[in-house]
Amino acid sequence: MSDKPNILFILADDLGAWAMGCAGNNEVITPNIDRLAASGVRFENFFCASPVCSPARASILTGLMPSRHGVHDWLRSGNIDINKLNDNQRNSGWYNEEKEGIEYIGEHITYTEILAKDGYSCAMSGKWHLGNSHRPQKGFTRWNVLARGGCNYYGSDMAHTDGVYISEGYITDTITDNALDFLDEISAKPFYLGVHYTAPHTPWNEDQHPADIWKLYDDCPFESAPSEPPHRWQAQTCQIARTEEERRRLLRGYYTAITAMDANIGRILRRLDQKGLTENTLVVFMGDNGMNLGHHGIWGKGNGTFPMNMYDTSVKVPLIMSHPGKIPAGETRGALLSQYDFMPTLLEYTSNADKIPAILPGHGFLDILLNGERSSRDNRAVYVFDEYGPVRMIRDTAYKYVHRYPYGEHELYDLRSDPDERNNLAEDAAYRDVKAEYKHRLDLWFLANSDPKTDGSREAVTGFGQMGHSGIGSGGYTTYRR
Repeated sequence: MSDKPNILFILADDLGAWAMGCAGNNEVITPNIDRLAASGVRFENFFCASPVCSPARASILTGLMPSRHGVHDWLRSGNIDINKLNDNQRNSGWYNEEKEGIEYIGEHITYTEILAKDGYSCAMSGKWHLGNSHRPQKGFTRWNVLARGGCNYYGSDMAHTDGVYISEGYITDTITDNALDFLDEISAKPFYLGVHYTAPHTPWNEDQHPADIWKLYDDCPFESAPSEPPHRWQAQTCQIARTEEERRRLLRGYYTAITAMDANIGRILRRLDQKGLTENTLVVFMGDNGMNLGHHGIWGKGNGTFPMNMYDTSVKVPLIMSHPGKIPAGETRGALLSQYDFMPTLLEYTSNADKIPAILPGHGFLDILLNGERSSRDNRAVYVFDEYGPVRMIRDTAYKYVHRYPYGEHELYDLRSDPDERNNLAEDAAYRDVKAEYKHRLDLWFLANSDPKTDGSREAVTGFGQMGHSGIGSGGYTTYRR
C-alpha cells in the first residue's frame, strides 16, 4: 500500500467466532459488525495464539508465541503499582495480589512501536492487561485503560498516568467515549486507534447490562448455543450454567453484552463518517480468544477446563478487515491463519514490510486479504499452532493434534470426518503414524519459535493466572483449585 491509511483496531474480549450475525448466528443482534463484514472481508478460519486473553493480546502486538514473549496466562498481578493507589483503593480488596507494575512485553518490539516511528499517532482505550496499566507503552501516546484485566460493567476501575479512578458508567460506553475523544485529538495525522472492549466477558448478570438491550432478548430461544452434558474437566474459571434456567440467563447476558458492544462500534464508525475519515481508514475487528457457552459441555475458553482445552470453539476467533476501495466488500476467506500472522500483514499493508522482524513465526496474508489466494511464492504446507502453557496444538485442514507435555491426555481428530472434534483418535493404533508425524511437526515448530527461558511446555500454567515474569521454576502461576 503506497499511502498511510489510518487504522482503527477493535478487539473484543471472549467473543466466540460463532457469536455474530454475519457468521450465521440468527439470534445475536450485531448489525454494525455485520455491516462491517459486508463492507470488507471476514475470515472464517482465524485462530488465536493462545485461548486466553493476556497471551493472545501479547501475541497480536508482538507477532510472537507465548513461549517467546513469556506471557502464558491471564495476568493476575503486575497490572498496577500499589504506590499509586489511595488508602480506600488499597483497602478495597481488588488489589490484594498487586505489588508493582510489570511491563510484560517491554523487551519485545510491537507493530504499534513501528507505526509510531513511521509517523502514526497511537491511542489506546480499553483493556490492556499486559502490565503496568498506569504508563503508556509500546508507541502509544494517548492512554486510558482498565486498571486490571477484568471488571464489572458498572463501577469499573480505570488507570492512566495519574493513578486509578472509577468509571461509574457502563464500561462499554466509557471505552467508546474515551476512544471518540482520542479520535478527535489524533485524526489530523495518520493514526492507530486501539479500542479494546471488555465485552462480552463475564459478568453476565442482568444488573450488569443496559435494561433496554437486555429486553431485546426477552423471547430468544438461544438455540444458537448447544446444551450438552458438563465436560468432565470443567474448571471454575467462568460463570457456569447448571440448570436450563441459568443457561438461558447467562446466554442472555452474553448476547446482551455483544449487542451493546455492537451499538458502540456503530458510534465509532459513524464518527469516522462524520469526520470524512472512512475512505482512508482500515478497520480491523478481532477477538482475543474463542468461547464455549455449552459447546463440548464447557463454559469458558481454553481454561474453561483443566487440563486446558484446544477445541476450535476455544481457539477460533473473529477477524474482519474493511477499507472501502482497497479491500473487497462482502467476501469471506477460508484460509487457515493465526494472530501471529497479523503483525506482518499490518506492516505490509502500511508499507512497513521492510521493518518486519526476522524472528516472527508468522507470514503476512495480504495476498489472501486482497485477492483471496496465497502468493504464488508461498508453497509451504499450512498449519496453525496454538499453546496454553504445557498444552500445545497443531492443526491443518485434515487433522488436529493436541499434546499435553507433563500429564496427557493427548488428542487427535480427523477434521474431515469429525469437524466437531468428538472422536479422539490419539490412542487408535490405525492413526499411530499420523500422530507421530504431527507431534514431530509440532516439536520442530516450537523449537524454532520458543525461547528456552520462557518455554511454556515447562511452565506450571494452570489457567488461574500469572503472577509475574515467566521463567523455568519461577513459581509464577496460581495453583489450580477445584
